[in-house]
Amino acid sequence: MKGIIDRFEGDLVVIEVDGKTQNVPNELVDSKVKVSDVVEFVNEKWIVNEEETEKRRKKIKSLMESVWED
Repeated sequence: MKGIIDRFEGDLVVIEVDGKTQNVPNELVDSKVKVSDVVEFVNEKWIVNEEETEKRRKKIKSLMESVWED
């Protein structure tokens, strides 16, 4: 299962999975995750998928540049 880190709220991490948000306890999420990271649920824990996160960042950057072109 994959998701995207939406935000942190106290003891919870809000993760968007298939267009819906889920509140997940902090202890089920790797401490290295940041907002906007793509994460996967592996061995009972949400961990960062570095490759997918980088692809997502590049895509967003490209979209932003195309919108802001002079």
